[in-house]
Amino acid sequence: MNTTYLGLELRRFARDRASLFFIVALPAFLYIVFGATQDGSQASVGNGNVALYIMLSMAAYGAVTATVGVGGTAAVERLQGWGRQLGLTPLPDLGFVVVKASLAVLVALLPVALISVVGALTGASGSAAAWALSLVAIAVGSVVFALFGLCAGLAFRSEAAVSAASGMVVILAFLGNVFVPLSGTLLAIAKFTPLYGYATLARFPVTEGRLISNDGSDLGTDPLWVPLLNLGVWCAVLGVVAVLLVRRGRARQ
Repeated sequence: MNTTYLGLELRRFARDRASLFFIVALPAFLYIVFGATQDGSQASVGNGNVALYIMLSMAAYGAVTATVGVGGTAAVERLQGWGRQLGLTPLPDLGFVVVKASLAVLVALLPVALISVVGALTGASGSAAAWALSLVAIAVGSVVFALFGLCAGLAFRSEAAVSAASGMVVILAFLGNVFVPLSGTLLAIAKFTPLYGYATLARFPVTEGRLISNDGSDLGTDPLWVPLLNLGVWCAVLGVVAVLLVRRGRARQ
């Protein structure tokens, strides 16, 4: 990986303080509203409590919005001619994708860190192993959505690509069992969406795969291979698409 290019990208992103504020602060605010202040947040769920369950859901959502936003800026860069400049360098197509994905994951650590601190201060509790493994899963799994944002940014010649990708994330979050527990047909459909595998893996150390409905009833259990397979397939598909889109863009230049 080209660490020099990654360092330049990090410094450039740090200068965009308005975007940085919303990426970092919004998930923590959502957790406070929908988790910490709700009745029953201290009820036990697997290896933690309800507050921790909701905190992990919001942390995963925050990581996704961060990574998709960073990946989607490729559309703006291409409009500004940056892709043409990179095409004149020895940086390979796969190297460009790796740098963008790495940048997105590093940025995603910011909202995850903040919401973890807020959760710890507002009653989210669980075993040390559940906390550690869940946060690692959130950080590592977010690379899938860095690729998602990158694909959106490279596929559409418009600055609206970032907004469109972010809007799709909200829909996928509802379909992915992130905001509202699903059941029946919707739950069956959700298992094929990328955010389902990601959120399920993030909460797995706490829930151990147990699916919970709105009224607290048990909907069965997902084995670990289900979210792992889901994320693995989506990562492979989006990675291949991203590299092909980068090559297509350079060929036109």
